Amino acid sequence: MLTLFGNTALSAFRIQKLIRQISTAIPNIQSITTQFVHLVDCNKALTPEETNVLNKVLHYGSQPQEQQKQQQKSSTESGQANLYVIPRVGTVSPWSSKATDIAHNCNLDNITRIERGVAYFVIKKDGSALTAVETAALIPYIHDRMIETVITTLDDAAALFSRAQPKPLQSVDVLNGGREALQQANREYGLALAEDEIEYLVENFKHLGRNPNDIELMMFAQANSEHCRHKIFNADWIIDGQAQSRSLFNMIRNTYEQHSSGILSAYSDNSAVMQGYEGERFFADPASKQYTYHQEPVHILMKVETHNHPTAISPFPGAATGSGGEIRDEGATGRGSKPKAGLCGFSVSNLCIPDFRQPAAGLKPVYGSYAIPFITN
Repeated sequence: MLTLFGNTALSAFRIQKLIRQISTAIPNIQSITTQFVHLVDCNKALTPEETNVLNKVLHYGSQPQEQQKQQQKSSTESGQANLYVIPRVGTVSPWSSKATDIAHNCNLDNITRIERGVAYFVIKKDGSALTAVETAALIPYIHDRMIETVITTLDDAAALFSRAQPKPLQSVDVLNGGREALQQANREYGLALAEDEIEYLVENFKHLGRNPNDIELMMFAQANSEHCRHKIFNADWIIDGQAQSRSLFNMIRNTYEQHSSGILSAYSDNSAVMQGYEGERFFADPASKQYTYHQEPVHILMKVETHNHPTAISPFPGAATGSGGEIRDEGATGRGSKPKAGLCGFSVSNLCIPDFRQPAAGLKPVYGSYAIPFITN
């Protein structure tokens, strides 16, 4: 594993905010500086030419000030920083996917994967090192425990690239253990199956005359989730014992049915298309083989992406997931489209955190994050 330090990770504004947040627990902090640290997993040692290309690829961001350079140089040479924040072991970060692709496009084929962490250098007014109590107070403010890990030495970062052997397929003995066996598997595997889903699986696997495998149960839990199937939105809607004529989803569709003027496509493919305007596009004419302007309709394509898990727990990855799903879905609608603009907003329900009641104005009774790119065909 190669370790390459980069430029400043956090802006001065974010550093000052961090110092204010931890000033009560660590009142004698003089300064905090941060630096990106790149962790490179290689098949074999890189040549000087490959190392030069890699350094160019990883040269980005804000240059540290002279004081920061001296502090980081001293800490880097000694191999010490107060804390390192790296991606959670066992995961591949979105940044890693892009960076590794870029490295491979630059013919750095000996690189298996690149990950990135942040080194935190904390200077106290008395020059002493952080105590265990101070370190414990700092950690919650510098990382997202859902997707990141805090380590004290870069040697521990090698675990990011460990390759576990696949576990053998396991089965759940539903035929002999019945409902109790599946309930236990539900807890152990974290499937989050509802009681009616457990009943459904037990009944059907007994009908098939065989036990389910763990991978089958995991796939069922995901494919049958609310996110994939919208079971609540599509379910029967009963108010005061009276069955309603429309489900929640049909209520939404009813707006389109009542006011469909100007809408070219709705509830088909992955997004909706509304009538746009006439515009000019510049591309090659197949007949003349020359670039020229072409007058044609430019319609507007849009949708909303919802994500209930990451939004409140991990908002920035939630936004990335939502916007990525938008670009994927809308780019695949009809004959395809190109992103032009995007909006992202957050609305979360009451998280019911004990002793952490929030103002009602900030708790909207909806679920998920919304990433809304407006896209033209």
